Parts: sequence; C-alpha cells; structure tokens
Amino acid sequence: MFNPDSLKLPFFDDSHRRLYADVKAWAAAALTNRVHTGSVDEHCVKLTRKMGDAGWLRYCVPAEYGGALQDLDSRSLCLLRQALGYYDGLADFAFVMQGLGSGPISLFGSEALKQKYLPHVASGKMLAAFALSEPDAGSDVAAMSTRATRTNQGYRLNGVKTWISNADIADFYTVFARVENDEAEGVTAFVVDANTPGLQVTERFDVCAPHPIGTLTFTDCEIPVSQRIGQAGKGFKVAMQNLDVFRASVGAAALGFAEAALDMGIARASSRKMFGATLADLQITQAAIGDMSTEIDASTLLIYRAAWERDVLKQRTTKSAAMAKMFATESAQRVIDRCVQLHGGLGVKVGHPMEMLYREIRALRIYEGATEVQQVIIARETMKNKTGEI
Repeated sequence: MFNPDSLKLPFFDDSHRRLYADVKAWAAAALTNRVHTGSVDEHCVKLTRKMGDAGWLRYCVPAEYGGALQDLDSRSLCLLRQALGYYDGLADFAFVMQGLGSGPISLFGSEALKQKYLPHVASGKMLAAFALSEPDAGSDVAAMSTRATRTNQGYRLNGVKTWISNADIADFYTVFARVENDEAEGVTAFVVDANTPGLQVTERFDVCAPHPIGTLTFTDCEIPVSQRIGQAGKGFKVAMQNLDVFRASVGAAALGFAEAALDMGIARASSRKMFGATLADLQITQAAIGDMSTEIDASTLLIYRAAWERDVLKQRTTKSAAMAKMFATESAQRVIDRCVQLHGGLGVKVGHPMEMLYREIRALRIYEGATEVQQVIIARETMKNKTGEI
C-alpha cells in the first residue's frame, strides 16, 4: 500500500492526509472485487452513483457547484485515483471520466453551463465524457477533421470521434471541433447532450480491460451558441489545460495499480514454498522487490511534484506532468509484469486480480498521450529551457 511516509512530504497538507485515509477506508469496504462480470455499462453507472453518494465526485467540480474544494486540486485528484486504482480499476475509470468530461466546463464554461451540469456531475446523477480523439487525430490534435459550421442559431457539427470512453452511457459529451466561417478560426469546445438529434453512437468495441468505449458520429448536429465552452477558436487551450489538470492523475492511477500488484506479489512470494524455503527467501526475488519498491517511490515523487507545482506554484506543468505520466505508467507496467511472474501460472489465470491488473495497466501507457508523445513533450520543453527556442 501507499508508503505512509510519503504523506509526510511537504507536497501535502492535513486535508490531503485526511482525504487519503478516508477514501482508503471507504474503498477497502466498498470495492471488494477487482474483477467484474456482467454488463460493464451497468457496473460503471453503479460505481459512479456509489462514488457520488459517498461524496468523492465532489472533488471533480468547484465548491460553488457542489464540489468539495474551491478549485480543482490536482493533489486531491491524484490521491483519490491512487486509492481507487489500488482496489478497482473500473472505479478509477468511472471517477476520472466525471472529472475529465466536466473539467472544461469547470475551467472555461459559462455560468449557465456550470449550473446546468456540474452539480449533477458531483452527485453522480449525470455521466460525463470527453470527445477529442478521431480516427486520424489522436495524439495529433492538429489533424482534427470534425467540423463546426456557424449557423444563425449556433453551430452544426459533422464528423466522427472515436476511442470515446463512456460512449453510450454518458449524459453529455465535451466535444472538440474545428470551426468554419466563424469569428475565430480554430478548434472550439462544445457540450453536446447525449440525446441531441444528429449525434449517434455508431460503434462499441471491446478493449483488454473492459470499459464503455466507442465511436460517436455527428451528422448535421445542431448546437446552440449557449453550449459552447469558452471563446470560439480557443478549444485547443481548453483541451490542453484540462489535460494538464488530469495528466498527472493518470500516473497516480498507475501507482495504485503498481502498489496493489506489489502487495499481492509479496504475499504470494512469502507463502509459496520453493527449494526448502519460500520464493521470498530467494535473493533474485528480493532483488526484484527492491527494484519495484524503488520504482513505486520514484513514481510517487514525480506525480506529486507535478500536482504540487500546479496547485501551489500555479505554474504550467507541461513537462513535469508528462514526466510523471510517462514514468509512472511505464514503471507500473514493469512492476505488474514482475508480479505476474511471481504468481506463476496463477498470474495469467483469467479472473484472478493479478491477471486483471496486467490488462488494466496497458491502456494507461496510451491514453491522454502515449508514452512516445510524452517523450517528445519532455524533450521539447527541455530543449526550450536550454536554448530559449525550439
């Protein structure tokens, strides 16, 4: 579990320490099975409602609209995802989608949009989604082809979004489209209700760690001006600042996964008899545990440094959040792989929590910017700081 000494670091204040203790106790009692069977949609809706009732989703919106804190706090979001990820990857997914999907409204939305959506996000009564990726525009947002054409009443959306989490169960989608014949060219963000005519979920597909995901198709989908988030043509800024809030939290979820794997790995190695002793008595096992423990602590420092810089220093965290996301997800993959190995055949048995962790971690190295994209971001920011230009 989370090294208790980490909470003594100056990155945290007493409210963060209380939050972690409270969510850890709640998750231990409420999230008792990492492996879900049956309808993944039903599980996600149920988990969202459960976290809303418990008050955890209040950390996804500002206090004025039913939130727990005055502003979005990256450290709190990371602590919540770390604790949820330790117990249940699907609960972590359901939690972050509430924040990621509504974050643009919290950061840039009009007062009317905030009043309309955010209280229901905080209570878990409305499910949110974030629709940025397209078939030919994932990490390369500049390649976006979904169009928003200005009309007398507002905008008409046409295009396709894919790899959209919460597809078919979300009540609303934060959608990004390239504006045509508007007062400002560029990407613009909109809130599109799920029942808006012209919006269809045209595909659902399975991924290795099951969750609701699919493709949205917009065909002459009429959106009033009142549903626009922020200024026309400023949607790229909306998307990037939203991702800056949540990118470090991807690393925190991976950290929770890695801690769960290490705890299970140590328990298995300590009980597994081998060569007249236990697996844990072997020096090769101890070396692996030493490496994994160090990687977990290094991830912790990178994640909460990035979150602290955003919360306290109020500075851009493009580089530090990219480092945290990249290192924590990659190291969690290594930790989980080693712990699967410690479990032997049991570690790849479908339905075992260790096997579930092995599937859950893989997507985190891709979404919200693949590892290779983070490497480019880090390199460019580093060279910019060294040379003054890139």
